[in-house]
Amino acid sequence: MPFPTMKQYFIKLHLSVLIAGFTGILGKLITLNEVFLVWYRMLITSIILLIILSIKKQLQRLPAKEILKLAGVGILLTSHWVFFYGSIKAANVSIGVVCFSLSGVFTAIFEPLLHRRRIKVKEIFFSILTLCGISLIFHFDSRYRLGIALGTISSALAALFIITNKHVSTRHSSTTILFYEMVSGFLFLSVLIPVFLYFSSEKFEVPNISNSVYILCLAVFCTIGLYTLQTQALRKISAFTVNLSYNLEPLYTIILAMIIFGEEKELTFVFYIGLGLIVLSVVLQTLIFMRNKDKNVNANISF
Repeated sequence: MPFPTMKQYFIKLHLSVLIAGFTGILGKLITLNEVFLVWYRMLITSIILLIILSIKKQLQRLPAKEILKLAGVGILLTSHWVFFYGSIKAANVSIGVVCFSLSGVFTAIFEPLLHRRRIKVKEIFFSILTLCGISLIFHFDSRYRLGIALGTISSALAALFIITNKHVSTRHSSTTILFYEMVSGFLFLSVLIPVFLYFSSEKFEVPNISNSVYILCLAVFCTIGLYTLQTQALRKISAFTVNLSYNLEPLYTIILAMIIFGEEKELTFVFYIGLGLIVLSVVLQTLIFMRNKDKNVNANISF
């Protein structure tokens, strides 16, 4: 069997980015409340991963201390998903994915605090630029304020998830980590759902046929499939290139939302100005990173 070429690895990478773009779309198509949406997503993903790991005999039993750490990370991921889909349902897909850009802002703040290092001025500058973009959308379009508020909380939780997940990802296989995080998230929501039902007007929902198909796609393609393609791409492609490629995800999602839901009719000119500031922040960060990378490479060249 021939080995995959570099071109095939790049195809897998960009396919994973495109699949990620469908995550928000499926969240909009699924008519369930965001809490039940995430609960079913984690339930199905956990079952599928359990079957896969059992067949391959790769299910690892971890010490209670390690399980608790993974459970904490899984709860952060679960909370991020609930607020992310809540943002989409309260506003629209475009608002949800644009607010997700704030995760870089929160990472620039949280990571130095958690790692006890000095905050970098450049990171704060780019964070302010992104905040200006979000503020423009927030201030001038009151229809989406609840969605933006939920999206902002979602991005903060995503930043905490990314930071904490780094500490546990090196000690165990990635599939095992994903399994324990999914199970812990499912159990966390299972405990919270009775409280949620008591204090809200929502009723427990059983997905209809269309919702079931969408949730299955979310679990199989946008969770396990996406994760698998990312892992395969990282075998030959640098983490920087992968992260850079994922900057296209909001753009893909917004284009898909325009095609499927006609969201361009809901978006104002101010939205595009705000989006432009966010894109400018990403581009400037990329250019500075690449320039610093080139300097480091040249400094390490010996003649």
